[in-house]
Amino acid sequence: MRVRFSLMVLLAALTSTAPAAAEGGPAWDACVGLNSTPEQRVEACSTVIETKSESGHRLAGAYCNRGHGLTEKRELDAALSDLDEAIRLAPDYACPHNNRGRVYSFKRDYDRAIADYDEAIKLDPSLTLAYNNRGESRFNKGDLDGALADFDTAIKRNPNYALAYSNRGLVYYRKHDTAHALADYSMRIKLAPDLLAYIDRGNVYRDSEQLDRAAADYGEAIRLAPTDARGWRNRGLIRLFQGNYKGGVSDYDKALQYDPSDAFSWNNRGQAKMRLGDKLGAIGDLKKALELKPDLESAQDSLRKLGAL
Repeated sequence: MRVRFSLMVLLAALTSTAPAAAEGGPAWDACVGLNSTPEQRVEACSTVIETKSESGHRLAGAYCNRGHGLTEKRELDAALSDLDEAIRLAPDYACPHNNRGRVYSFKRDYDRAIADYDEAIKLDPSLTLAYNNRGESRFNKGDLDGALADFDTAIKRNPNYALAYSNRGLVYYRKHDTAHALADYSMRIKLAPDLLAYIDRGNVYRDSEQLDRAAADYGEAIRLAPTDARGWRNRGLIRLFQGNYKGGVSDYDKALQYDPSDAFSWNNRGQAKMRLGDKLGAIGDLKKALELKPDLESAQDSLRKLGAL
């Protein structure tokens, strides 16, 4: 029986404000403001750029922050163009190197991403986000030790940096270091509890066969985000591992209500129904799983056992 798990997204967003000065205005404030949405940032920074109200490092800051907004909107080529321009205008400014590194990371060009993070750190060794982001690219290249060193540095520079704990916890998880992974995920939960924090720690408990603790964490994920399928389907799997097939069916009912496109949820609910003696219900769920994922072997095998394939 298999299910797809969502792990922590590792890309840390940087909203880096441009160099401060006395002058400004509503567009400038929204361009560099920490609470601006990507859409608001792009619109405001475009106004700053198009009206030519700023120059020098402040103009570079507008390009850097518009590049950040475009990155969040996944308009990566446009973001790259803005960040290139920011670097041309202010080659000694760390912000566009960090943000351009994120664009290359999204493009899976991790060597270029790392080179930009290296430059950002060289220009501003205090830029904690650049260490975190470089760790993400090193992780994606399979350099777990390099990633671990970067996340260590990010945490040393900012002991309250919740995302860096999650990222380091994921490295420990991949290294099969359960104790350190749990410690980091627990710190992440202490600093910034959310759906993914509990799912990540629940995954470690699940893989170390601490099923009651895993179920408790997935329950917390459900409490925090009751309309997100991930908490329901992860707890549903634990129910099946524990032989609680009725509870598993109930959790997968919710998971499929909120995400009917997940083949593994259909498969797993079908497996539970089969064990409860609901042959017709099991066949229906397993066939739906195969519609979504035709090569799902567990669904194929179960349908053969039921004489329906």
